[in-house]
Amino acid sequence: MHATDPSLRARRGALKRLGSLALLGGSGLALAGCSRDKSAPSSAAAGKAPSVVKKTGDKVEFKYPDNPTFDLVYLAEQLGYFEGTTTRPKYVGKVAAPQIIPLTGTGEIDFGSRMVPLVISAVASGADIKVVAAGNRTLQDAPHMKYFVRKASGIRAPKDLEGKTVGINSFGACAEFVTKTYLRQQGVNVDKIQFVVIPDDQAEQTLVTGNTDMAIIHAPFSGRADHADKLVRLWSDFDLDGGLGGMQPYSAHGRFIREHPEAVRDVVTALAKAANWVNANPEDARKLVSDRIKLQLDYVDRYAYVENLVVTEPPIQYYIDVLENEGKLAKGKVNVRDIYTNEFNPFAGAKATGAVAPGRSGAA
Repeated sequence: MHATDPSLRARRGALKRLGSLALLGGSGLALAGCSRDKSAPSSAAAGKAPSVVKKTGDKVEFKYPDNPTFDLVYLAEQLGYFEGTTTRPKYVGKVAAPQIIPLTGTGEIDFGSRMVPLVISAVASGADIKVVAAGNRTLQDAPHMKYFVRKASGIRAPKDLEGKTVGINSFGACAEFVTKTYLRQQGVNVDKIQFVVIPDDQAEQTLVTGNTDMAIIHAPFSGRADHADKLVRLWSDFDLDGGLGGMQPYSAHGRFIREHPEAVRDVVTALAKAANWVNANPEDARKLVSDRIKLQLDYVDRYAYVENLVVTEPPIQYYIDVLENEGKLAKGKVNVRDIYTNEFNPFAGAKATGAVAPGRSGAA
């Protein structure tokens, strides 16, 4: 979607009217109209037809969003980690954050990277989707998301947020559930807080202009807010839960997994290599991302990744418990082993499939 698109201008205008934003409710799906590339197949078509996997020569293409963010698919391609494989990404245009897992669940895109609770909820509703690789992890100096307020707002403590408006990038993910869990632990009545959906790349400006009272911003865009004169950072997600809720894995549509297991293995291997490269070369990675998304280097926050992208169970179980406690998931409806597989990760070892690999989890 281009900046000249009337629907995009209308949506940006609507961000200044918080009353209309409140209508987004718990689903965050009001962005759906702006989320799909016009060439992408419809949900109905995806449900009826075989997996749409085009080939260029002998190359299997997997459909993936082309979003302005810090992402291992883009880095793996840039670093040459798909070379020597039969697999390549096919970018389908920008996809709004709330739509990535729903579209992966229907097969309109083949892979998606979003937070664990969205995948759990999709599995619980019958979507054909599976986590195939761990993603980023939260460290104290590389948090997944940061919490900002205006310096002049007077907001400094959790209780100060009652009666205020908080901008999050979508409902049903880390920004909502990590935040609510922490605030309840601090004695805050979260029902007195209005949560509204603001894309990460717009969250800083929306906060500066007073349309929200707090902005929860994910890397890489959180670094720009750190440099904003009128803003102050209160917390990161590491401060709230030690990083346990900060793993953002890569998921794939089940049909693509079944029809193209070697391609899935190619993708997971390339992503794991890219993740390890980022961990070893964080400043070089920031430079590549800065060039790609056209964001000043000083403003690009770094990412840290789970070693070898091997999935472990604690970060997934954390969100199963959170969803059950929030009343969003019936107790016992989803088991942690339903959500992920390490089968396609060559670094996971002999006990890969559904197992808890030794070493680090998504927690710090």
